[in-house]
Amino acid sequence: MRFTFPILTLSHGGAQRMLVELTNGLTDLGHQVNLLLPVDGAISYDVRANVIRSSHMNIHEHDFPPGDVIVSNYFTTVPIAQAASQQGKGVHVRLSLCYEPPFLPDNGRSFPSYHITEHLIVLSRWQQELIRLNHGITGSIVPIGISSSFKNMNIRHSLQEPLNITAILRKTERGFSWHREQDYLIEQLDYVKSQYPDVNINFISPPDEFNTSEILQRMKTTGKYRFFTPANDEELCYHYNGADIFVSSSIFDTGSLPGLEAMRCGAALVCVYSGGNMEYAHHKKNCLLSYRYENRLGEDVIRLIRDPNLRTKLAEQGERYSRKWTWENSVRLFEQAITDLL
Repeated sequence: MRFTFPILTLSHGGAQRMLVELTNGLTDLGHQVNLLLPVDGAISYDVRANVIRSSHMNIHEHDFPPGDVIVSNYFTTVPIAQAASQQGKGVHVRLSLCYEPPFLPDNGRSFPSYHITEHLIVLSRWQQELIRLNHGITGSIVPIGISSSFKNMNIRHSLQEPLNITAILRKTERGFSWHREQDYLIEQLDYVKSQYPDVNINFISPPDEFNTSEILQRMKTTGKYRFFTPANDEELCYHYNGADIFVSSSIFDTGSLPGLEAMRCGAALVCVYSGGNMEYAHHKKNCLLSYRYENRLGEDVIRLIRDPNLRTKLAEQGERYSRKWTWENSVRLFEQAITDLL
């Protein structure tokens, strides 16, 4: 099949990673895949699909090549994809990597964008039900996956470091990060540090975001935290492997990829319910999970500091459970969903 994916950016992020993994996987299966980006659209991943650049800052329907399927994702790409589809350039399928209306600005545009096409793919049962209730459309589920680059290297004891507590911290300036509850995350980890001064508090940030964020740079200069800026999967895998406890505070995610990746690398997960993470996060079985109103993220971290046996048990269960989450499975299910829709 001939696919066209209109994409605004492929900078570092969970949604962008899924686009890369799906399009690379479809390319490897022999499909003809085009990535249509604006002239200045960033590409921070290795892509194997064909890249087409618009001649201007925005993508227009005349930029689309002829094809069988057009796969939109972010809400601003949906009307353009539909217009190209109406010109006969492929059946329009929306891949909803996030449900934008509740947490992004401009919901007066993003909400009705879900009425433009009936062909829909989502990442989780939670997201599927949310869209079904609001729009009457039941999307096919294609879950997130984990790259084979991520694995447990079994290096924690050899590092000979204090207990490492690690989280992702993204740039807040001019961004849409409130749903990650980063102020709450920092507050809770500061509380943990006040109770256990010897632990390390580590934050992982995309290099381009850290280098352009005065807030993150000021935090690093305090000396209270260590910051890691991995340039690729190998470096990210190493930092996940250095984490004894990985913490996620996000309250609204359709997939929530970092927690699953950290599990795969052997870290014990402490997280807040975010909707999509219910696909893999099971309280007291493979992680400690709380609702935000319970306000116990820091206490859950402390519980695992005090109880190394529980920490080891959850880490082992999490790693074992994570093995079924692969990008190969995601690509297979995506290909099948497209076949069924057509």
